[in-house]
Amino acid sequence: MLTISESAAEVIKLVLVGGDSQEGSGLRIAPAGDGLQASIADQPQEGDEVIEASGVRVFLEPQVAALLGDKTLDAEKDANGELALAVRD
Repeated sequence: MLTISESAAEVIKLVLVGGDSQEGSGLRIAPAGDGLQASIADQPQEGDEVIEASGVRVFLEPQVAALLGDKTLDAEKDANGELALAVRD
């Protein structure tokens, strides 16, 4: 199961608060082109794996859940100095 680091949880909290999300909403990760796309979702879609950690919820589309099973979702500064989510082994 995907692990969510404390720093990633803090970034997700900021995104959810900034996105005017509803209680129980979370960050949904799904395939998009050659990569992954994260978006705010009010609830998981049917078949999504739900991960709850450090006060946040992450919804993983089934293919993504299989792909990221033993990885960690972390946060790091990007080239512009802004926080971004990253997947680590």
